[in-house]
Formats: sequence, C-alpha cells, structure tokens
Amino acid sequence: MLGRFVDRFAPVARRLRPHYPRPGRSGWPRWVPSVRQWGAIVLMCLGLSGALLGVAYATTDIPKNLNTYATQQDNVYFWSDGTPMARSGWVRRQAMPLKDIPEHVRWAVLAAENASFYSDPGISVSGITRAVWSTVGEGDTQGGSTITQQYVKNVYLTQDRSLSRKFSEAMIAIKLDRSTSKDRILEGYLNTSWFGRGTYGIQRAAQAYYGKDVGELNVSEAAFLASLLKGAGLYDPALSRENHERAVERWSWNLDRMVEIGKLSRSERDSITRFPMPVDQNGVYETGKQSDYLVELAVQYAKKSAHISDKEFDLGGYQVYTTFDRQRMTALTKAVTRARKEAKDRDPDKAKTAHFGAASVADDGRILAVHGGLDHRKQGFNESNATTVQAGSAFLPFVYAAGLENGVRKQRDIPATPLTPQAVYDGNDGVPVTTPEGPYWDRSGKKVAAHNDGGRSWGPITLHKALAESVNTPFMQLGMDTGLDKVRKVAEGAGLLPSSMGPQVPGLSLGSSTPSAIRMANAYATFAAEGRHTEPYSVRRITRNGAQIGLETPRPRRAMRAEVADQVTEALTDAFRGEHPTAAQVAGKSGTTQNDTAAWYVGTNRSVSTAVVVYRMDLTKSLEPLPLKGLAGAPDAGIPYGIWSSVMSPLG
Repeated sequence: MLGRFVDRFAPVARRLRPHYPRPGRSGWPRWVPSVRQWGAIVLMCLGLSGALLGVAYATTDIPKNLNTYATQQDNVYFWSDGTPMARSGWVRRQAMPLKDIPEHVRWAVLAAENASFYSDPGISVSGITRAVWSTVGEGDTQGGSTITQQYVKNVYLTQDRSLSRKFSEAMIAIKLDRSTSKDRILEGYLNTSWFGRGTYGIQRAAQAYYGKDVGELNVSEAAFLASLLKGAGLYDPALSRENHERAVERWSWNLDRMVEIGKLSRSERDSITRFPMPVDQNGVYETGKQSDYLVELAVQYAKKSAHISDKEFDLGGYQVYTTFDRQRMTALTKAVTRARKEAKDRDPDKAKTAHFGAASVADDGRILAVHGGLDHRKQGFNESNATTVQAGSAFLPFVYAAGLENGVRKQRDIPATPLTPQAVYDGNDGVPVTTPEGPYWDRSGKKVAAHNDGGRSWGPITLHKALAESVNTPFMQLGMDTGLDKVRKVAEGAGLLPSSMGPQVPGLSLGSSTPSAIRMANAYATFAAEGRHTEPYSVRRITRNGAQIGLETPRPRRAMRAEVADQVTEALTDAFRGEHPTAAQVAGKSGTTQNDTAAWYVGTNRSVSTAVVVYRMDLTKSLEPLPLKGLAGAPDAGIPYGIWSSVMSPLG
C-alpha cells in the first residue's frame, strides 16, 4: 500500500522540488532565485505571517486589570460645611459619562485626532507602519495611532516605545473595537487622556484651563483643549511664547478641520476669530499655603484611623470630609497675618525669625482651625503641630488639677491629704523646693528654688489665686507634694502627648514640657468638657467614589473628676478677668517661659479652646529657640492674646 502511494506521488514531488542552485547556469546567476521561486517565497511569507497574526489575534485577550494611570485619581478634601477645600495626588481625574460631554467637544477631539474613528477598524495600518519605522529609527513617535489605539495604550499598556508594545496595542485595539461600542471607547479615551496641568480627562482639563465644567465649553475652547492631546507641554500657552504661537496655530487648524469633516459650518468658523486664552494655572481644589497644613493633618489622620495604606491612598478617589471650619480658618489666618506685620513693625530683625503656631479645638475633639506657618511648601513643618518650645506657665493648670485630683503628701508612707482651691502655699520668689526628707538638690549640688515673673514675692497665697495671678512658686512645690508622676499622668490624660513631656524633675511643674498648639488647645478643652477628654481629630467622614469607608472616631473618656475640671475653669476665668476686666468673661491664661523663648495664650470660649504660641527660631542655623526679647509684647496683652481674641471673640 505505502509503496504504491510513493510511486504515484513521487513524480509530483520531484516537479515541486525547487531546483536550486538553478541548473543550466554558471557563476553567480545560478544562485539567483527564479521569478516563480520568488513568488513562492512571497506567498509562503504572506501565509506564514497571516497564520501568525491569526494565532496572535486568537490568543490575545483584553486585559481585565487597568494600569495604574488609568485607575489613579485625586483625593478631594472638604470643609466642615461640605464645600470643597483642597485636593491632592499625582493625578487629577474625574470621570464623565459621554452623554455629559457635548457633541462639539467630542468632534473637536475627533477632528484633531481621528476623524474616521466611527468607521475605522480600530487601527491604522499606515500609522502603525510609520510608528514602527520611527521606533526602529528612534524618530518622533507622535501621531499615526487611532483613538482606539491611544485608549488601549492609556489604560492597558505602558508608554514605552518598543515594537512588542506596539504589536500588543494593535492586537488589543482590533479586539476591543470588535467587542466594545465606539461610544464606550470614546468615553474612556476622553476620561483617561493627559491634558497637562496635572490633569487627566476632559472634565479636569476644562476646570484647569477655563475654570468650568466640560458641559460649559464652547467650540473654540474645545478646539484648544483638543490641541493639547498632541503634547500639553508644547501647546499650553501659559508656559512660553513659543507654546502660545503653536497653540494658536493648532487651534485654528482644528477649527478648519471641523469644517472639513462637516462638524462646523463655515459661517460659525468665520465668526471665531479670537483665541480662547486659558486662565493662568487654575487652583481648582489646589492646595497652597494654609490649606497645605490642613491637608497634611487630614491625610495623617485618615490613613491611621481608616487603616488606609500609603499605596491605597496614593491611588486616589477618596473624598475626605474634614472638621476644619472655613470661617475660623479665615479669621485665624487674618489674625496671624496682622500679628506678623505688627512684629515686623516693632522689630524687623527679630521678626525674620518669628514663628506663630495656633490651633482651635472643640471640646469634643474636632480640630476647627490651625495656623501652621507661612508656606508649607517652603517651611516643611506644621507650627501648630510642632513640639518645639516649652509651655511655661501655661502648664500650671495641669499641676493644679493633679493636686485637686490626687491630694498631697507632706510625709512618706501616709495617705494623701485632700486639697482644695483655698489651700495656702508660699508665693514668695526664690522659695526652695522641699521633699519630705528636706530640700531638693540638683545634680550640681545646689538647692532647687522656684522664681516668679519679675522676681515678685506674693507671700502666703491660695492655689486658686496663685493660678489666677500666674504665681509660679506654689506650683513647683505643689508638684512635689502631689507627685510628679501624678502631674504627668493628669497632663497626659488631658491630652498632652507623652513624647512632649519634660523630665520628671521639679521643673516639670513650671512647664518644661513642649506640647504643640493643637495639644494645648485640646488639653484646655478637657477642662471645658468637665474633665472628659476626647483625642483631637481632623476627619469626620471618608468615602471612596461614593462608598463609605470605616473610620475610627475618638470617644470621650474621663480624665479627671468633673469637680476638679470646674475648679480649674473657675481659676482660669478669674485669670482672664484679672488680665482683661472689661472683656467678656471666658477661661484663659497667658504663658511665659523663664528663658523667654516662648509666649503663649490659651483659653476657652463656648466649648472651643484656642492655643497660640509665638517663638523665635533661625531654621537656617539650628532648631534651638531664641529669646523673644519683647517681640511678643506683654504677656497679658501681647501678640498671642491679640491673635486669640481676634479668633475667639467674633465667633464664640
């Protein structure tokens, strides 16, 4: 059987076998294929190529996962009243349904990029050929791709120039064109394309260049935005004069092209004569200056309390609803601006190194306003949240509260004796600090003594009056009688961070700790909340693309007895009344340090506490505070109180 088959087809095989080298020729011509052989080679190549392309098409799947750039969005932050405050993130994107994008905007893009979009198969053979040639030759790769190809590159692939990427792009584009409607592809393209100024998508581009939504764009503006798809860095007129010239030329060409394809009448085109100059770099939801500090606080809190990783947060799409009060922020910013000018007028040289930290915190923990510095992008740290300078005499209420809460011990191994606001202590200057065993000696062998402002001696004085008059010496001794560990515990329970607490030596009672303005305001708010403390927080709600994100919100806890908190508040009210007898009666106290490196004012009005600190520091040389030397003014009526009263008085 096999033998008969071979005998039958052997002559045919011999005729098909190519005669090569060619018989009957000598020299080099015998090695040149015949026309028939050349034809066979071409047919074989075409057949093989077709088979390979068929296999490639059949085995190519449309990726299910979009790339990072296609899924990344910006994060938007809102004031406490729900209005937009700022935005952050590498990508500015807001997806828009195609139905919300006007026809003339769509056709402005199609005219500029791919007029045959609705009739082509998803690829341009000539464009692919040019792209391959320019890739091999390292030439310009712009142009030549259909919108479908560009969309595939935007959302499924990388931006590299390799032949393999171009081949994958073509295969996916063909398949996508056959499986997805043209409108769906166009919608995706318009929402993922780069338009410059940090924006992805036509909606964000409309906001960035014209301060309006895409639905409000006219034909002229749409023609310009379409120009940006060729390269925003070349066509944004705000960047250079050359860019402006290129933008005008491309804009005019786009309008003419719309006429050519029948999407704009000649009369409409003739009526458009003025280039629609975009606005300067538009700050829509853009962070800057004080809002940088607000965003920083909100981001830190959101990540920690909603358990969002850095990677997840950077992908964006979060709507962060903060506790920040726009009215209070405006008042605080204005007050600090005035104070800076006042300090500059008083002493220009010292004012160059002046810093102003301030924060307003409600008694339920909401951070309502902060002032973090001149410009976060230049300074890099938040003065309202910095643990930089000592609290000084603004710390005395915590020593007072610790004594009232725990009582005092004058001798070892006996129960603590209850303490009342009317307990009398020695208010003279230079009184040595004692322990049950005798005087307290420092490491240098000297007796430790407390000093009052100005070296004034007050004689015997009640603790209530001592706090109201800011007399230091009774509280250094009270801290020793109560126990410095208990003073520390009460201060931390009220809201001060353990990391900011000073060494557990007598100086702790006179404010060697370095709390931030936020924490000082929060701790004073504990007194106003009748001894219940709520950790400060800056975010009240988080959503991601409309879906609620779980958020751990602080809950109040008992830090001291309500009676103790009320007694501290009464003394602080008398302190305020003594310093400002004609002002509305609220609870507040100034704070100074013995080395004159900081001036504080902290007080509460209608359940909102505000802390203001002024200090000097030359950041170009060191982080050591410098003496104020009168820059902050008098303790009871200086710059800190001026800022505090400006913020608290009109707002309550």
